Amino acid sequence: MFPFSFEWVWDAGHLIFFGGFWYAVSILGAGMTYVILKAAYETMCDGEEHH
Repeated sequence: MFPFSFEWVWDAGHLIFFGGFWYAVSILGAGMTYVILKAAYETMCDGEEHH
């Protein structure tokens, strides 16, 4: 069932489920964005730090 379907009803169960779902997706997206940007930044620094 899709939100644009006429039978869709926004009740408390849907709001809680989709609220938690999008909260989790946003946390994962923010983490992935941070890791990708950090990797790109460290790659552009030419490896000034040697481990």
